[in-house]
Amino acid sequence: MISYGIDNIEQYDAWLQGKKIALITNPTGINRELKSTIDVLNERYEVTLLFSPEHGVRGDKQAGEHVRTYVDEKTGIEVFSLYGKTRIIPETLNDRYDVLIYDIQDTGSRFYTYISTLLNCLKSCALNQKPFMVLDRPNPIGGHIVEGNYITPELLSFVGCFEMPQRYGLTPGEFAMMANDKLKLGCNLQVVKMSGYERQLFFDEMDLIFVNPSPNIPSVVTEVLYNGTCLFEGTCLSEGRGTTKPFEVIGAPWIRGEELAGRMNKLQLPGVVFRPTYFTPTFSKHQGMMCEGVQIHVTDAKLVQAVEVGVHLLEETKKMTTDRDFFISPPFESDEAFFDKLCGTKEIRLGKLSFSDYLVKCKEDAKVFEKEKVNYHLYI
Repeated sequence: MISYGIDNIEQYDAWLQGKKIALITNPTGINRELKSTIDVLNERYEVTLLFSPEHGVRGDKQAGEHVRTYVDEKTGIEVFSLYGKTRIIPETLNDRYDVLIYDIQDTGSRFYTYISTLLNCLKSCALNQKPFMVLDRPNPIGGHIVEGNYITPELLSFVGCFEMPQRYGLTPGEFAMMANDKLKLGCNLQVVKMSGYERQLFFDEMDLIFVNPSPNIPSVVTEVLYNGTCLFEGTCLSEGRGTTKPFEVIGAPWIRGEELAGRMNKLQLPGVVFRPTYFTPTFSKHQGMMCEGVQIHVTDAKLVQAVEVGVHLLEETKKMTTDRDFFISPPFESDEAFFDKLCGTKEIRLGKLSFSDYLVKCKEDAKVFEKEKVNYHLYI
């Protein structure tokens, strides 16, 4: 039986009793019985503040939508957004909490903004000499698999906050330990470990109930593919937002689905097959327009090399996009070089690095990180 960090919180009563607690969480912050971490902590201790990441503390906000300060209706506790005008904890709130606790289920991808929020909280607690506690949760796509390239330091951003590959194979607690050490933050960090977790497991192999980490990540399959297909957020193609298969369908009005599926299937990439498809996004890129493209069907999630899938799709769809700029920013992002932030290098967009050479770099960087991350493993 696997238990989350929140299920083991009683072991830290001495650390938390009599303290004012600030909690950053969202709907994935639950115990094994699906009880909200907000309620678990509020019944046991004194929760004085809630902090919200992207998508809101109740998960009702779309990607890129700024969240304002408000009062949580259920608890009456004030909620401050860390995904709005500010993404760090204001110093004006320092006297309202003694300990900051983080409990959010992550996707295991560098692109995903929750670990950026975690890192900002880690830095804030270090600066303000506040203890920081991470209630650990599984890496849902295997804590033993690494894919991708190290991000170039000048491209660090909220969609790539740390120099590591796209698929980094750590739990949130392990990532916090690594960041605290590598960045020499000196934060008073406490990770509440899980029980029964084995890092090679995918979430759908665990005796736990899957809760969408955000509106456009509806399944473990999506989480796997996201490490490659999220790159399409920085292009003129739809990555499937506004459909029932976000990050699993890729296309645009000018793409030839049959041809694209044929080209991709010839590559015989492990764990996936491609099927031509049509879809009409209800929001985001190409809203209300019929798009043609492919759906990526996962036949074996443990074999999928998502970064390679995404990069080969980029190469083939770029060949089909001849009458417009291929690399553009998504509707919720103003940065013209958003693709670079996702990819971790400017050289692909600038034509200085071929897609094939980039994949070679990804494999080399992944091997280096695999060795580096072992120093922070809490689980076998």
